[in-house]
Amino acid sequence: MRRKDKEITDPVEIENIIKEAQICRLAMVEGSKPYMVPLSFGYEGDSLYFHSGHKGMKLEILRVNPTVCFEMDLQGNLLEDEKACHWTVQYRSVIGFGKVEFLEDPDEKRDAFGIIMAHYTDRVFEFSDEMLKSVVLLKVKIAEISAKQSGY
Repeated sequence: MRRKDKEITDPVEIENIIKEAQICRLAMVEGSKPYMVPLSFGYEGDSLYFHSGHKGMKLEILRVNPTVCFEMDLQGNLLEDEKACHWTVQYRSVIGFGKVEFLEDPDEKRDAFGIIMAHYTDRVFEFSDEMLKSVVLLKVKIAEISAKQSGY
């Protein structure tokens, strides 16, 4: 990381950013063309979890090239200044890399869906086999991760 003064190295702080984030942006590449989508997600241990419909560009790309980059952030206040170049925004962000795995086993899919829902609510849900068949569940094992902050 170029700006070591902004780097967050404490794993607990990095995990807190992930737990507070509401959206994860997942980036992938088709040939030489990048593609990124904002997604709801779940996080547990060293993995992120996503759900999807059965068709679409995201899945087409990931089936050919499962390597991804992900980003999530927490945005704070706009920090104004007399000089235009000194304006900034408070933020804390996480960027990482990994590979997508398509979950096929119903028990793994059920667990993944539970992890996604637990990111947003304390409620516990039942996931029928029919419901699990209607979605694709993806797992990204985190290979690399970094975090930074500004304005704090």
